[in-house]
Amino acid sequence: MDAPVRSGLEARIAPDDHQALRLWLRLLSCSTEIENEIRKRLRTEFGMTLSRFDYLAQLHRMPEGLRMSELSRRLMVTGGSVTGLTDELVKEGHVLREGDPHDRRSQRVRLTPEGRQAFEAAAGVHEQWVVELFAGMPAGDRRQLLDLLGRLRSQLSTALHTPTEKKP
Repeated sequence: MDAPVRSGLEARIAPDDHQALRLWLRLLSCSTEIENEIRKRLRTEFGMTLSRFDYLAQLHRMPEGLRMSELSRRLMVTGGSVTGLTDELVKEGHVLREGDPHDRRSQRVRLTPEGRQAFEAAAGVHEQWVVELFAGMPAGDRRQLLDLLGRLRSQLSTALHTPTEKKP
């Protein structure tokens, strides 16, 4: 099997680097390459940023809408970033901003029918792109990679959320 191309982040790897570091940089390189390609295609095909796509995806999953603070948490961005994007999407008619009936201090946002339609058009094409980007890898390898990454994620979740004992 051919050795992977060592460019970008992986170009930093030295032969004597720890395997965990090499693995981390390989994962990061793959993720970054895929993300950059998706960004480029979204911008070209839909005039949409990846952050806008992710924002719309969160609201698409929750037809009743989300509190602005919950949307910020799910997107892992600041409240200010969510507010700015919400303002743009409200002006474009893709999102409605409403008071939260359970908390007068909070606002909820939800997709309008136009916003839902715009997202669904982009999401269908986005899925095709992702399938295309992984198409060169045999199905068995994709299943194995999915399983291995699931095990890694589970191990990380346990390691990062288990309190460590403090030594006296």
